[in-house]
Amino acid sequence: MDNTGSPLYTRQFLVLCLSTFLFFASFNMIIPELPAYLTTLGGEDYKGLIIALFALTAGLSRPISGKLADKIGRVPVMIFGAMVCLCCGFLYPLVGTLAGFFFLRFLHGLSTGFTPTGTASYLADVVAFDRRGEAMGLLGLSNSVGMAFGPVIGAYIAQETSLNTMFYTSSLVAFLAMAMLMSLRETLSNKESFKWPMLRLKANELYEPNVWPPAVVMALSTFSFGAILTVLPDFSVHLGLSNKGIAFSFFTVSSLAVRFVAGKLSDRIGRVFILKISALWLAFSMVLMGFSQEVWYFFMCASFLGLSVGMSSPTVFAWTIDLSHDQYRGRAMATVYIALEVGISLGAFFSGWLYANQASRLPWVFGLGGGLAFLAFAYLQWVLPKALVRD
Repeated sequence: MDNTGSPLYTRQFLVLCLSTFLFFASFNMIIPELPAYLTTLGGEDYKGLIIALFALTAGLSRPISGKLADKIGRVPVMIFGAMVCLCCGFLYPLVGTLAGFFFLRFLHGLSTGFTPTGTASYLADVVAFDRRGEAMGLLGLSNSVGMAFGPVIGAYIAQETSLNTMFYTSSLVAFLAMAMLMSLRETLSNKESFKWPMLRLKANELYEPNVWPPAVVMALSTFSFGAILTVLPDFSVHLGLSNKGIAFSFFTVSSLAVRFVAGKLSDRIGRVFILKISALWLAFSMVLMGFSQEVWYFFMCASFLGLSVGMSSPTVFAWTIDLSHDQYRGRAMATVYIALEVGISLGAFFSGWLYANQASRLPWVFGLGGGLAFLAFAYLQWVLPKALVRD
């Protein structure tokens, strides 16, 4: 679809951004309180599974959501993910066992397995080719604002009222996101009606080979994000912070300052150059974060980490759109999101295992994430150029 020269700030794009803010605020509201909640259920040794199970389901569902986005449309896929968030918020207060909690986290992961895939595909349909980096930066801005405000608001609600009220509020916010998505006009031409056989996947529908390079960078970089989501609440408590969502806010707010600029720069000077800088900065920031002993230093490092994510996220998705074919755009976005979930899942699992509720091990957790971020830089700097020459 060639829409070069079309305006960026259309009603469709603005509604997409606002619904994205609400969607990400919904499921991020509950994250800071989940480790403590799991401890009350007797599962303090399994904190790494909180994020890992969520990300696992998201990753497993990506090939299906990508196929459906290319078959039945972008909007139904987005709405389904928001509906999952809405339902899960009402179900959390009803579970009282570890098995029930982990099943719900597994189910909740379907939300990010569907909505972001449809959202990225929809954005690619309505945004001009030469403004994709800028558009992904603005969409990422919406997602980051939701991630910034969600944890703080969720922790505040939990402290001032109850965990159940926090869960119900999460559902309400998801409902608002879903209502906005229902107002969007479908952009997929020649869409089909849903049929159950669509859920069966052929081997060539599992991933899009054209977007392998951004997928590799995504997986290596998001390992750090999985570690951050898993241990940052406990790290906050270790440093004496009562609100476990504040560090997430420093992390996400700092990414807001750079997303828009990084997206526009990637349109002008290239995706790979921006991704090299962000990978090096992520490696540096992770190592620094592991040695935090003072609150001010902790917040500074969280801000540094946010800057690296703000640079890489819109750039890698814009690069994915550049490399994808129009008819397989949903599959392409799903492929990179699968890489994202693989990175987050492994980061969450291994960081929880390595941390083992011992603060003395935190430098090792963040050092491992930093090492994999450097591998992303190495891939872009030395491996990718040779692969392109062979092709």
